[in-house]
Amino acid sequence: MHTGRPADGRLTRELLDGLAEAVVAIDPAGVVTLVNATAAELLPELVPGVGLAACAVPALAQAARDDADTFETEHHGRRLHGLRRGLAGERRVWYVRDVTEERARTDALLAERSRTAFLAQAGSRLGLSLHREQTLRAAVTLPVPYLADAAVVVHLPPPPAEDEPHWVRYAAGDSEPATGVAGWPTVKSVPALVEALDGDLTEPSPWPDAEPADLAELLPAGFGRSGAVLISPMPGAGGPAGALILARRPGRTGFDKREIALAREFAGRAGAALAAAELYGEQTHLARVLQNSLLPPRLPRLPGVTLAGGYRAAGDSLRIGGDFYDLFPTPGGGLFALGDVCGKGVGAAVLTGRVRQSLQTLRLVEQRPRELMELLNRALLDAPGAAERAQFTTILLGTLSREPDGGLLVRVAGGGHPAPLVVRAGGGIDTVRVGGMPVGALTAARFAEAEVRLAPGDLLLAYTDGVTEARGGPAEPAMFGDDRLRQALAAAAGLPPAALVDRVLQLVDEWLGGHPHDDIAMLAVAAA
Repeated sequence: MHTGRPADGRLTRELLDGLAEAVVAIDPAGVVTLVNATAAELLPELVPGVGLAACAVPALAQAARDDADTFETEHHGRRLHGLRRGLAGERRVWYVRDVTEERARTDALLAERSRTAFLAQAGSRLGLSLHREQTLRAAVTLPVPYLADAAVVVHLPPPPAEDEPHWVRYAAGDSEPATGVAGWPTVKSVPALVEALDGDLTEPSPWPDAEPADLAELLPAGFGRSGAVLISPMPGAGGPAGALILARRPGRTGFDKREIALAREFAGRAGAALAAAELYGEQTHLARVLQNSLLPPRLPRLPGVTLAGGYRAAGDSLRIGGDFYDLFPTPGGGLFALGDVCGKGVGAAVLTGRVRQSLQTLRLVEQRPRELMELLNRALLDAPGAAERAQFTTILLGTLSREPDGGLLVRVAGGGHPAPLVVRAGGGIDTVRVGGMPVGALTAARFAEAEVRLAPGDLLLAYTDGVTEARGGPAEPAMFGDDRLRQALAAAAGLPPAALVDRVLQLVDEWLGGHPHDDIAMLAVAAA
């Protein structure tokens, strides 16, 4: 309740001096009439009787001249924010807060968010690339301009490349990274670079006194004398992957402690990504070499014989599997093999390679199909670890012998494999029944042999069960089956082996309609 008693001036003054904000009161003419204790500390230039528009606090004087209600300024090393309010009788008061710590916390939060965003982007970019060159490009483009005006990665290329340091560089304004080779004298002339390449993990430090001659070969032409330079090792899994050089132009501030820590973190991530890319490259090269050795071979030419092979691996990522075919020239014609190893993928492909290598050797001592299959069975069972693997192979082995009238005499031995089919020139389909037991399963396995003659225009097709057991169709999934295969072969009678194989593969692909399938292999033989 208002009592009408006059205000106590001393009490009012004590209340004003107890405020954390600076209070500056001005009269209608813009002259300071009152300042509290906080104002005297933050704005010592303001005393009663001073005209605000001409005072020694530039931001506040400008606000008074512009009749503005707020201002923000740096004054005596403190960050100040002012807000003007009107009072009775056209008098006014400025409330000025010291926001130094508040702004520092905000700036620190924003800086941390920026660093986190930078590392997240760097991790994403570096993690997406498994190719060495792409990783190097990402390592030099990501820090520019956030951390530096130019970035250089000095690295040693993987063997068998020359043992000379290479570099990748990117600078602000470049359209794309540049690459080059730096001799060891250049590398040794740059302080701390050799140590970083050796994997020295001591705390990196700014290098503000770099001479242009030291970095001239690594920095862009026209970059001039660098300002601050920071060199960080890029540790890899088995050793140093390289060194990261960050250079700033003279007009830019040096690296503070947080930027050094951020650069160190980025260099570590880039080194790990580069090491992963190198490992992936080595594994890819090894897989490619092994894969090429396990893929079905290019069929050799045989006089008087026309041949064609077809192959589909079950996996999407690998082109190798457990089905295979092979052909070896002989003095009187040729020896062919077509088989199906139990299982699929890499494990089946390894056994496929073992079977083919065994045939490569055994054919030198035996070329009769049934006898050769018995030797192969014994060789697979005698291989180390055969009992633990418990793998077997169904296989057809056959010899091709030219006849005087231009036909072919085919002698085929069976090891538990689907019987080959003969497509006669007139459209008839004959089955070559060979039977037999799988190879590599039993020591006492028995194998059968059959003989068939191919007249000119006839064709023999050997295939794996991936053809007939392909599941698909327009309605409920069903197997392609023997009947559809026979119908397809009858309709393709008279086609050369390559065209017939392509036709069957096309029909099977259409039947599958994108569904998963087993390995598929085919070998077609006809008299030329």
